[in-house]
Amino acid sequence: MSLVLALAFVLSFEFINGFHDTANAVATVIYTKAMPPELAVFFSGLFNFLGVLMGGVGVAYAIVHLLPVELLINVNTGHGLAMVFSLLAAAIAWNLGTWYFGIPASSSHTLIGSILGVGLANALLTGIPVSEGVNWQKAVDIGASLVFSPIAGLVLAGLLLVGLKWWRPLSKMHKTPEQRRKIDDKKHPPFWNRMVLVISAMAVSFVHGSNDGQKGIGLIMLVLIGIVPAQFVLDLSTTTYQIERTRDATLHLSQFYQRNHETLSDFLALGKNVVDDMPGKFRCNPQRTEPTINALMSNLTGVTDYHSLSAEKRIEVRRDLLCLDDTAKKVGKLPGLDSREKADLEKLRKDLTATTEYAPFWVIMAVALALGLGLGTMIGWKRVVLTIGEKIGKQGMTYAQGMSAQITTAGLIGLANIVALPVSTTHVLSSGVAGTMLASKSGLQGSTIKTILLAWVLTLPMTIGLSAGLFWLATKILGN
Repeated sequence: MSLVLALAFVLSFEFINGFHDTANAVATVIYTKAMPPELAVFFSGLFNFLGVLMGGVGVAYAIVHLLPVELLINVNTGHGLAMVFSLLAAAIAWNLGTWYFGIPASSSHTLIGSILGVGLANALLTGIPVSEGVNWQKAVDIGASLVFSPIAGLVLAGLLLVGLKWWRPLSKMHKTPEQRRKIDDKKHPPFWNRMVLVISAMAVSFVHGSNDGQKGIGLIMLVLIGIVPAQFVLDLSTTTYQIERTRDATLHLSQFYQRNHETLSDFLALGKNVVDDMPGKFRCNPQRTEPTINALMSNLTGVTDYHSLSAEKRIEVRRDLLCLDDTAKKVGKLPGLDSREKADLEKLRKDLTATTEYAPFWVIMAVALALGLGLGTMIGWKRVVLTIGEKIGKQGMTYAQGMSAQITTAGLIGLANIVALPVSTTHVLSSGVAGTMLASKSGLQGSTIKTILLAWVLTLPMTIGLSAGLFWLATKILGN
């Protein structure tokens, strides 16, 4: 029952995503009448679907690893289930609220704020330092991508529009749909403008599916590991060759540490007996790296298929792999290692996590269907189209502005997918439209911009507070 409820929560989040980000992907093409709403939603859903299927899991685990490794290795507990339900409930509540008021809020910000909230609340409840309650380095990386991508969208879309005006100053692409109807007595954009609008809208849908779909994949994997760990803590379809690579990576990691003994001895307590300061409770401690490597090598010796391991051993293997990866990440930031050694360490980290950072095909397909069916978009598109098309600038959007905003959005989100960072389709597209309005000197509507900025500023603190409060309540109810 818990599994069904949790999966329903995740898929509901992806469905509600259609009210926000997926509707943004077709807002421009619908407003400019390049495509009728029903057709735009259908093809947007199709390209979202394909984007999820072909997107990989890099962004999924970038989101998951916002949580500290201690919480991830103990996710299969009541504490872990409280975490999953709290962050999902907070994210869904905020998304529904902002959609109801027609505010183009970001599902990415919402989800990240919810994850940060449970991480911080867990730190306060368990007595660990707040500095360790969240993976702050990952949070900084993601925060930077969320802050700078809208700024880049504003600047690049504005520059692209300036280029189009310089290239074809008298083109009909600089008309709004209303001007096109009144002056030319035409309902649709000129043919080539229409083609570019349609193609760029589908490109936005595809990269959106790839980026946002992975967030849902990451959440489902948290749910599955929390509720049925025996089946999902490791990729049970892993081949013998992949298991051998994991075992070799562990051995090479040990050799790496011995090779850099002089630099890493104190940090890793190499060759020393370390007294466990928290007996009976496992936690990732860099000074226990050698015992962790030994335990992992022992568990993997002679293993050719993860099915042969007991449920308890699978959990131990995942726990040890996550801890070794976490320690290796910290080691890579220490002074004293040259760039070549750090590059070698990064390669070893990828091999270590190859069988823990995965998603079964049915999980990817479920998210693809939830995001790609287009039902959420069909319900939510009217509010978003009106905001994007008419409420950001003081005049309606021209075809050239729509093309500039969409091409910029597709490019920036595609780049984010390559470097495995989450970005907000809502904010990039809205900023792109604002950039074109500034570039055309038509001006911005202060009330709408204030509302969007207010949602931008408030989303993180509100979702952090909401998810933290729900997590605290859930742990009290569960008695953890």
